[in-house]
This record gives sequence, structure tokens and C-alpha cells, in this order.
Amino acid sequence: MSFKQNRKWSFLAVSAVYVLATAVGVGVYLLLNSLPWWLSLLIADVAATVVTFVFSVVWKNASVYDPYWSVQPAVILIAYAIANGLNASRALCLIAVCLWAVRLTANWAYTFGDLTHQDWRYTMLAEKTGKFYPVINFVGIHLVPTLVVYGCTLPAAYLFQVELGVNLGSILFFLVSVGAACLQCVADVQMHRFRKRKTGGFIRDGVWKYSRHPNYLGEILMWWGIGFATFSVATNVWYLLAGALANTLLFTFVSLPMAEKRQAKKEGFAEYKKQTRMLLPIPKKSR
Repeated sequence: MSFKQNRKWSFLAVSAVYVLATAVGVGVYLLLNSLPWWLSLLIADVAATVVTFVFSVVWKNASVYDPYWSVQPAVILIAYAIANGLNASRALCLIAVCLWAVRLTANWAYTFGDLTHQDWRYTMLAEKTGKFYPVINFVGIHLVPTLVVYGCTLPAAYLFQVELGVNLGSILFFLVSVGAACLQCVADVQMHRFRKRKTGGFIRDGVWKYSRHPNYLGEILMWWGIGFATFSVATNVWYLLAGALANTLLFTFVSLPMAEKRQAKKEGFAEYKKQTRMLLPIPKKSR
């Protein structure tokens, strides 16, 4: 049995990749310290992504990239906190992002099988794109998500470049992000319990009772919260909200349609769809 078929060794291998990717990213950032901070960060982020991509090719499994989405923002902000220190506004964003990152990374670790298992979406893309899959793998699976979450993280990273305080708006939007992370955590736990029951069909418990994708709702709200928390104390950098917008568009036009299409293959989806909303966990008005 190869290490790819062993959960423990697969987990350690993926962890080692992320240690290496972090080291490469930090090294590149320090080498480029003469550039504007946002550009150095972007190049370092892409360099770290290339490391994960290389191993996804070597191990023939694009899911090596899966934890990157949650690890990247926390690593960036923790590094900035060590280098530049903390104040109230920085601490609030750091707390929110770290709570979100721990939740999402823990969910990945809990569901991680081994390196023989790949996300169904990547397998589908490989089957559909054939010989063009290596390009799709790098651009679509690795690079684009990295750029989106980089954009989402920029508002929080900006707070570590300037001295700003907090106001009522930044506190309220901090609470939005924390609430979004909590919503995702509850959705994860409820989904895991549902899958353990092995009853099939569609989950109709808790936050899933009226929403088909409450976890995605939490992901969208998380980054709008971070974006507006920064905007509240620095209205001149309104353009940093572009990351939250890009994230919303990614889920709206890519993630949600793919998930809906997969669910539509199950018996009873039409009726389930009539009774639930795509995102908001509130009842539909009966007609």
C-alpha cells in the first residue's frame, strides 16, 4: 500500500506541502520588500500556490489545493501581526479570520480521506476537458481561487499597513464575519450528522431546513463583513471591496450552479427546490 492510500501519511504529506508553500511565500515576500506591499503579497501568494500545484500534479490529485483557501488568509494576517503588531482594528479582523480559518480547515481535516480521493468537481473537470485539464487545473482550480481569496484578504491586510482605530461600523461588521463563521460551523456539524445517518435524500434539519446552501451563504457574508469592517474606518479604500464581490460572483456563477446541478440528479429535487431557498435560511411563502 502506497502512502497515498494511508490517511495518516497522506495528511502528513499534505501538511508538509503547506509548510513548504508557506516558507516559499514568506521568502518571496521578503525578497520583494522593495515593491509595494500588496504586489509583494500577490507574487508571494502565487509562488506558494505554484508549490501546491506542483504537488497536485506529482500526486495526480488537485485536492492537495483544498486547504489553501482557509490556510492562506490566516497565515498572511498572522505574519503581518508578528511583523507589524496589533491594534484594535487589526485584532478584530485577525480574530474573525482565524475563527473562520480554524472552522474551515478543521472541516477539511475531518472529511479528508487520503490522497487517492479527489473532489468530485475536479474529477468532473478532468473528464470534460481532457488534454486541456493541466491548464484548467492550474488556472481554474489553483490560480483563480488564490486570486479571489487574496482579494478577500486585502482589506484585513491593509489594516496592518496603516494605523487605524475602530468605530461602530467596524465592530458590527466584525460581528457579521464571526456570525458567518458560526453559521458555517453549525451547517458543517448538521451535515456531518445527516451523512452519518445514511438516510439519503436531502438534509432538512436546522439551518438546512429552508436553505440548500447555508455554508455558501456563510462564506459570502464572511468576506463582506471583513471588507466593510475595513471600509468603515477607511472609506478611501472602497476598491478593496472588490475581493468580496469577486468571491460572491465565484459562488454565484460557479460553485452554486455546480452544486445545484449535482443535487438535481437526486430524486425529488424539484419538490425540494420549491420548498427551499438557494441561500437564505428562511421559509418560503406558500402560494
